[in-house]
Amino acid sequence: MAKFDYNDDSVVVVIGSGAGGGTLSNELCQKGIKVVCLEAGARQSSASFINDEWKSFSQLAWLDPRTTSGSWRIAKDFAGLPAWICKTVGGTTTHWAGASLRFQEHEFRTRQVYGDLAGANLLDWPLTLDELEPYYAKAEDKMGVTRTNGIPGLPGNNNFKIMYAGAKKLGYGEVHTGRMAINSQPRDGRGRCMQLGFCFQGCKSGAKWSTLYTEIPKAEATGNFELRPESHVTRIEHNAEGKVNAVVYFDKNGNEHRQKARIVCVAGNSIESPRLLLMSASNMFKDGLANSSGQVGRNYMRHMTGSVYAAFKDPVHMYRGTTMAGIVRDEARHDTRRGFAGGYELETLSLGVPFMAAFLDPGKWGADFAWWMEHYSQLAGMWIVGEDMPRETNRVTLNTNVKDKWGSPVPNVHFDDHPNDMAMREHAFSQGEKIYQAAGAIRTYRTPPYPSTHNLGTNRMSAKASDGVVNKWGQAHDINNLFVSDGSQFTTGGSENPTLTIVTLAIRQADYIAKQMKERSI
Repeated sequence: MAKFDYNDDSVVVVIGSGAGGGTLSNELCQKGIKVVCLEAGARQSSASFINDEWKSFSQLAWLDPRTTSGSWRIAKDFAGLPAWICKTVGGTTTHWAGASLRFQEHEFRTRQVYGDLAGANLLDWPLTLDELEPYYAKAEDKMGVTRTNGIPGLPGNNNFKIMYAGAKKLGYGEVHTGRMAINSQPRDGRGRCMQLGFCFQGCKSGAKWSTLYTEIPKAEATGNFELRPESHVTRIEHNAEGKVNAVVYFDKNGNEHRQKARIVCVAGNSIESPRLLLMSASNMFKDGLANSSGQVGRNYMRHMTGSVYAAFKDPVHMYRGTTMAGIVRDEARHDTRRGFAGGYELETLSLGVPFMAAFLDPGKWGADFAWWMEHYSQLAGMWIVGEDMPRETNRVTLNTNVKDKWGSPVPNVHFDDHPNDMAMREHAFSQGEKIYQAAGAIRTYRTPPYPSTHNLGTNRMSAKASDGVVNKWGQAHDINNLFVSDGSQFTTGGSENPTLTIVTLAIRQADYIAKQMKERSI
């Protein structure tokens, strides 16, 4: 691995090593561009991952203090954990399930297709599916997504077989084990899935794509890459002309450093990225970097979520096999006859006993709760993930009354469900229950949304500088050598799991940055 001087102002500094930052780093390095990647978390490995839910959570999760407000259930049940993201090299690609789905064409044009929904801050993306399709293809090949490039799908476990049987009885057509960035056969130097069942705790076989052991080692092999783990960034600095020129961070020993940069790319997730831009306010940028529109931190989306579990007479053992290798896609369409705009996916999900007890219905006790826990081995489960509406009032702000250990204000995450979200969730709950009832369930159970979710928006793309934070390349409207490289640049959320699109945008962004650097435009 290379080692760059703190005063080397020719490097690109990437903040975060997950799906966006890790991919972008490797893509730039492969083009001969020098990259310093600052990651707040420590470096783990397939060998150090822990197949235990609570211990793994302590190892991988971002546990720095946060606060919460709004009417969403999370503010009551998990006020200090508004979102479950990771603080580790590889970011949330260590924890994600692997579902890799392309956005649909209409999901890039929601303002045009859905119309003016009261209380929603809808905006069309400044790019189209046609523009992204070549990059989607590159991302699918890079990640080894099943059911693309001749890669077979993963086998179905009992959890999937129950979903499949019920869904088919209801007439659903697109039901299969998903498009997953998990090897169903050896590929790219990594073995096939061993069906261990601990996908959320880090893949110990390395079959699941993660920047930790794919993009980052490949970047290191170029000699153009330096990874600095346990480096917590507190601000981005700029020069008198308003160009960003340095990143200030603390190392694991609490020592402050300042790394100069030619370009800065922020990829810290949809909570930490806007927080960092807001903390980097200056006399020139009094409301934070890239915030002339006032949109930094706004339009926070987390997908419409919830779960349905069902008990059966015979054992299911839903926890055996790939955690989320099963999907019903038919409801992902836009069809307002159902009473809402946009659509949703139904995906298999299993939780271990500890998380099941914590998330089944937080804080609940008694005979009913005990019945469900006693029937754990007979349960099947699914997760609902749908397009939630962006709202200006759903936002990340700085809570100056609470500080982290580096003395910085913590992020406050405010969220209220839009009526469209609630109508969609009710429909999804009903359809999930019908699937299980058709498969012979003896009881069904609806669970509230978990803190574990997809974090999107807060630095959204827009055609006009007045409407958003970055342009179609993820480049800040206000500062041309500052980029956003994670899910916070999403204009809307779509109904699909977002990682494939984050990787796709990172590949595309790398091409643009390299071209601009060659032309000396930035």
